[in-house]
Amino acid sequence: MYQRRLPDCSKRVILITFYNLKVLHINTALVTDAPGRIAEEIGKVLISNGHENYIGYGRYSRSITSEPVRIGNNRDQMLHVLMTRLLDQHGFWSTAATKKLTEDISRIDPDVIHLHNLHGYYLNVDVLFKYLKSAGKPVVWTMHDCWPFTGHCSHYDYVGCNRWKTKCFSCPNKKAYPSSWFMDNSTGNFFRKKEIFTGLDSMHIVAPSEWLANQVKESFLKNYPVEVLSNGVNLSIFKPKSENDTLKLRYGLSGKKIILGVASFWGRHKGLEDFIRLSDLISDDSVIVLIGLNKKQQEGLPVNITGLSRTENIDELAAFYSAADVFVNPTYVDTFPTTNLEALACGTPVVTYNTGGSPESLDFETGMVVEKGDLSALFAAVDSILDRGKAIFTKKCLARAELLYNKESCYLKYLELYYRLLS
Repeated sequence: MYQRRLPDCSKRVILITFYNLKVLHINTALVTDAPGRIAEEIGKVLISNGHENYIGYGRYSRSITSEPVRIGNNRDQMLHVLMTRLLDQHGFWSTAATKKLTEDISRIDPDVIHLHNLHGYYLNVDVLFKYLKSAGKPVVWTMHDCWPFTGHCSHYDYVGCNRWKTKCFSCPNKKAYPSSWFMDNSTGNFFRKKEIFTGLDSMHIVAPSEWLANQVKESFLKNYPVEVLSNGVNLSIFKPKSENDTLKLRYGLSGKKIILGVASFWGRHKGLEDFIRLSDLISDDSVIVLIGLNKKQQEGLPVNITGLSRTENIDELAAFYSAADVFVNPTYVDTFPTTNLEALACGTPVVTYNTGGSPESLDFETGMVVEKGDLSALFAAVDSILDRGKAIFTKKCLARAELLYNKESCYLKYLELYYRLLS
């Protein structure tokens, strides 16, 4: 038994008793993407409070604290990829896999069903939402991008498209994830999603940033309650490290000021070309380090850019954040990047483009925001921080991370949300 005292809107105290609260999350992957890590961190909060947490996932099995529930298989997902490429009907395949998932949900009988990324070639949203509407359980949907309310893409910022507000058509972002090679089915997808995703009596939407929350409020999902809950980071891992000299020596960076960039997948939308252009402007005592590049991207880089592969060694990643003099995030599409938070938690100031919710993680004492694509302003911001020195920012960065982005307090708010929905 678990008891929790919650204030209601009239300031009275309500005593709520929960017996073995069970939550089931659904996401593309286990802990190998940010939404998967968030689902696991929420799960740890639940488990530490005497409850149960399950994570339904499409791929990338990993050892986790929560109970994993596999959705489909590799063969099914490859077929889903093929149908997406040929017919532009992402999210409407994997029927058998999703029916099996609904059977697993019924068996587990969770008190709350928590959705994350439903795209990713592993799920049939029509089958899932028909089940959710019949099951009558509280649903939380944390939206990590814009795919739920568009006819095709997960991010439209890059092409400046606002058609999703009324009706998607002639998609200018058809080749972007989830890429369609030939057909443009954005109009059909838009109305199909609108019918499927609306009309659920007990769904609560969570956005990690004010920017994304405002986008949801302008979409066909506007009738659902929308709440902003920031992502958090593990401050016991992402914190200033002392082995900076050893790390610099290992990678040949001794005596250099480090300009760091981190992404799971690099491309134009993440500012890779902007980093390459920036390398022509920085001084000889500085070097750019990019983490997350594939082997092809690492070939032929300018001599003052060190390209490294994606790492799942979180301690080494934190060491790079700590060794960096400035973290630069020239992203063209983002909702609320966790990389900004990780950098702040390691005491490193951030420079980012004014994209989506990315600027919301900063204030004037912890970094700088410049307009998208303004390379002169980007260089000036980076140069200013390098000239002033990281040390004058570090204390403020650490304080902001502790106050706003400590995962312990951030993900406890989800537990409070579950209580409110169940009460």
